[in-house]
Amino acid sequence: MLLSGGLGKLRVWYYWRSPASDARAKGMPVRLPNGEMAVITREKTAGYALLETHPGGGSKARFFKGFGFHPDRWEGFAAALRQHCLQHEVLATETTAWGVQYVIVGALETPDGRNTQVRSVWQIDHGADYPRFITARPAH
Repeated sequence: MLLSGGLGKLRVWYYWRSPASDARAKGMPVRLPNGEMAVITREKTAGYALLETHPGGGSKARFFKGFGFHPDRWEGFAAALRQHCLQHEVLATETTAWGVQYVIVGALETPDGRNTQVRSVWQIDHGADYPRFITARPAH
């Protein structure tokens, strides 16, 4: 990640490497920190990722519904996302103003059994020690 800093007209550029990128460089698998404590809320699942009328989640909802997920059974979607974050490695990390985001790509177990490749994003907020679900979408 390229960051900039400095005072006035003096600007200093430097690279910041996350612990995840260091581990990947050494060939070590990187898992979502405290993934077993991940928070996956009804609002982020039934009210966003599975809600066809949501302006930012409608296309995602149609995708996930095509594999048998439904907002009335959001707990099943949450359980599949939890397994997704525990089974697959972190592909990328990014530090934002709110915390560190983790990107995971891998197969998501679906109700209809046609497990599909999904990209999920998780965040550990500054000051927190557990991740929370941000979004998921098709990996392709």
